[in-house]
Amino acid sequence: MADDEAPVGARRASPSSGRARRSAPTLPSPTEGGGEAKPRRAPRKKAEEADEGPLSVPAFDANGERSGRAQLPESVFGQEPNMAVMHQAYVRQLANARQGTSKTKRRGEVAGGGAKPYRQKGTGRARHGSNREPSMVGGGTVFGPQPRSYVQRMPRKMRRLALRSALSVKAGERKVSVLEGFDIEEPRTKVMEDLLRAVGISETGLLVLPAPNDVIARSAGNLPWAKVILAHNLNLYDIFTHDQLVIARDALGQIEEAFSSIPPTRTRGRREEGPGEGDLK
Repeated sequence: MADDEAPVGARRASPSSGRARRSAPTLPSPTEGGGEAKPRRAPRKKAEEADEGPLSVPAFDANGERSGRAQLPESVFGQEPNMAVMHQAYVRQLANARQGTSKTKRRGEVAGGGAKPYRQKGTGRARHGSNREPSMVGGGTVFGPQPRSYVQRMPRKMRRLALRSALSVKAGERKVSVLEGFDIEEPRTKVMEDLLRAVGISETGLLVLPAPNDVIARSAGNLPWAKVILAHNLNLYDIFTHDQLVIARDALGQIEEAFSSIPPTRTRGRREEGPGEGDLK
């Protein structure tokens, strides 16, 4: 059978015929035409972010703009946290904050009750000698709370260890920042709010100062999510109840001096009277 007599469904379009289906143009491979394949590069992180550690924290100027990075003292913020000591110090602080002034009156302290309320027999009721007995309405209280002291004692070394552990936890969570200074001449709540938000406080913040500053304290006094505290008054309760720490640059030296794990060196004199004398104690 000739090609002209073939059925229409069986005909195949020749490459030269106009009815031939045009194939999609093929793109040249990267190796063809002298071009080399360029692999995609992964996004490179900033050098400072790749090398930074928990002790390298962001620093901000008085206007809340990023001014670089600050290094936290390792003797305070780079310690291994001791969870048991932190828990003990936290419970101690809450216990020491209790007033212990709750008081109930005992049987001998309630007014009245001198005479026998009714006769001993013949009434069908229980025998009572006073209407101020604990079983009577208006009587005294048995085993009620009395004024007491809830103070718990804790060695100084353990207290400092607990504070260093809490600060190290905050530094490990990257929730510590350093503020170079303040540019607030008069108390302004809005200026302080904008500054703390620019620093990066999204929830609650603890602002640590080296010395008392009435302008800063009054500016942050109306912010329920912010609190101002001095460096030597740092405590576990304030650290745990605030999400982020904002430490003034001048307060870092005070924190290191007060809570450092490295004890200060002390020079001991020797007696000059006789050889072989031991150190003075």
